[in-house]
Amino acid sequence: MKRALIVASLGLGGVAALLGAACLTAGCSTLGYYAQSVHGHLALLHRAQPVAEIVGDARIDANLRQRLELTQRIRDFAVKELHLPDNGSYRRYADVGRNAAVWNVAAAPEFSLKLHTWCFAVVGCVGYRGYYDRHAAEAEAAGLRAQGLEATVYGVPAYSTLGKLEWLGGDPLLNTFIHWPEGELARLIFHELSHQVVFAADDTMFNESFATAVERIGGAKWLVQSTADASRASSAAGCGIEMFGFAMRCMPDGRHSRSMRATLSAERRGSPARGGSCGARRPGARLAASRPKRAF
Repeated sequence: MKRALIVASLGLGGVAALLGAACLTAGCSTLGYYAQSVHGHLALLHRAQPVAEIVGDARIDANLRQRLELTQRIRDFAVKELHLPDNGSYRRYADVGRNAAVWNVAAAPEFSLKLHTWCFAVVGCVGYRGYYDRHAAEAEAAGLRAQGLEATVYGVPAYSTLGKLEWLGGDPLLNTFIHWPEGELARLIFHELSHQVVFAADDTMFNESFATAVERIGGAKWLVQSTADASRASSAAGCGIEMFGFAMRCMPDGRHSRSMRATLSAERRGSPARGGSCGARRPGARLAASRPKRAF
């Protein structure tokens, strides 16, 4: 509640101050873009509520409660096992009422593999531009095409503010990814938290490669622990549970069936058991370095 009041207290004065800083560091020609970025992010934060309060509400959907409780176990694992930041990020949840957090615009000259870049305060120059409104993103893409560039617009489920806005409560969990399969959900959280640990301005390839390495290593470790916990629980309860979207059948002695063990093993190796490991969750994930997830 305190953080919500802080966000509300920013009001027009706070927005003006942030825009003024942006104007000084990046030039007033981009003022309109920064305005939509600030307004969009504050609107997202305004919807966020502490996970503990949501799960304690008897009126909440049981499936959502279960997913939120899962995220907090993943979040604790990120701190204890991966030594990722222990802060307010992913301790709150927001339903933004749409299927993407932002829409990114990317462009390149025809027949070129070199992305058109935009330069911003803090993050440096990157090969994308994020919008909270899809129509605005499409308009930007149309303008780039008029300049002779090839442009695309794609939805992004999450982005990182690099730990710079923890004073506003950090990055919240969103409805855009809360119902993803467990392994995918864990990897996304690990990935975004990794950007808070290391971020090199003007080096998208390094930033995304580092975060992808952390998400894959952390995701494999999480699945090993989660599988072990589920195995012990199923053995005690007589089996017949469901995990990662698969019905888990157990042997008489409580072990997973051979097919289930093979599936989980494939998941940990990153094979396409469910349409691909990291690639299953978003289009073009294999080109993650070219299509990062932050909005600004």
